[in-house]
Amino acid sequence: MRTVFHDELNQITAALVSIARLVSSACADATAALLDADVQLAERVIAQDRDIDAKRAELDAHAIDLLARQAPVATDLRTIVTSMRMSADLERMGDLARHVAKLARLRYPEPAVPEEVRPVVREMSEVCARIVVKVEDCLLTQGLEAVDDIDRVDDELDELHRRLYAMLVDGHWQHGTESAVDMALLARYYERFGDHGVSIGHRVRFLVTGEEPTVDLTD
Repeated sequence: MRTVFHDELNQITAALVSIARLVSSACADATAALLDADVQLAERVIAQDRDIDAKRAELDAHAIDLLARQAPVATDLRTIVTSMRMSADLERMGDLARHVAKLARLRYPEPAVPEEVRPVVREMSEVCARIVVKVEDCLLTQGLEAVDDIDRVDDELDELHRRLYAMLVDGHWQHGTESAVDMALLARYYERFGDHGVSIGHRVRFLVTGEEPTVDLTD
């Protein structure tokens, strides 16, 4: 019975990794849609967010079923409950990618991102992709080195976030208030995407060490 139970726990981990890969693709595609003014790709990202939501719901239902059937205690209970919290983080990351795609759709056929901002936006997306790779790593291995890597990479994202904001307020912005608001929101989407990756890393640390997660996300 315990072998079957732990096989089911492994299935939950595999489901988390599967969702993380969908989230990674969503973020990359949303950024491509944004920078290329590709409304069809933006629509696809928006529609495919339902797949992420459905996989999260399926994972949580599986976790609740395990709680009901197995009445786990100690480490196993912590693993199941924490997995549900991590699925919520991943689902929110998918939502943030959808927000990026919606901005691309909103401004179509015009490009949403001014030329001088494009390198920063592209780099923010690339850093987000690196964070998701580290998330997959720590989910599969529960290695604390991967958790520390997520924190370090997220620091890069925070710096890019500050750099983009500085471009909006340095007195040289020539693209109007609407575009400035768009870019402020966009920077926030990527920054929060990274924060949810950090949250997952801290939850993995909790599983391994028992240390309570220190990231509290309310959005």
